[in-house]
Amino acid sequence: MTPRLVATDLDGTLLHSDGTVAPRTRAVLAELEERGVPVVYVTGRPVRWMETLWETVGDHGLAICSNGAVVYDVAAHRIRDVRAIPHETVLEVARELRRELPGTSYALEKTDGFGLEPTYRRRQDRTVLEVPVAPLEDLLDGTVVKLLAQAEDVDPEKYWRQVEALVGDRLTVTWSSTWALVELSAFDVTKASTLALVCEELGVAAEDVVAFGDMPNDLALLKWAGTSYAMANAHPLVLEIADHVAPTNDDDGVASVLTDLFEL
Repeated sequence: MTPRLVATDLDGTLLHSDGTVAPRTRAVLAELEERGVPVVYVTGRPVRWMETLWETVGDHGLAICSNGAVVYDVAAHRIRDVRAIPHETVLEVARELRRELPGTSYALEKTDGFGLEPTYRRRQDRTVLEVPVAPLEDLLDGTVVKLLAQAEDVDPEKYWRQVEALVGDRLTVTWSSTWALVELSAFDVTKASTLALVCEELGVAAEDVVAFGDMPNDLALLKWAGTSYAMANAHPLVLEIADHVAPTNDDDGVASVLTDLFEL
């Protein structure tokens, strides 16, 4: 059966390693738009990291950002829905992780910006040159969509598992970095749970969705979708659970699969 909706991660999946969208991919996305097939971008990126991409990945429909915490109306350029973390939960979890995993430092992703602690090492940020730097308690204003916890000189996957065990069901813990940085969202907020809400609105069942991903923060998404593809460059856990394997992101793997599925 031809899918009725496409859900794709961006970094390491739809985008080349340099963050660009290949001409072949742009052409495939444009043809799907002409056919009326929704393409939902389901990413860990915050909205502020998306502004330079809309022109090349599609300036219509909806995007799910911050690992499911934000649904963004692309055409209107506004946040439509937010699944926020209560401030008291942020503080409770942060204090426990700091106690049990010494050296942990934090940053906050909010609907109106980004802030970090003085000890938080900024490895990348595509849009914000100047951000508030202060203790976590002083950054905690506005609507929080992600708590980022980071540690230096520890094994990334081990750190992810440790944080997950300590947090339990208070927050949802995901990992998509090559260093010890984990992203914490509100309980039961994942790419999959938010996409399920969007698909319910659109009248699209899970079995009619094809999904693409490459990192552990895509696991829930790939398990939920009726048809799932791990990129050939994906993390071993992703390759293990996906139904199929697509060519690498740098080989335009998503475009290649969609061309075959939709007989473009």
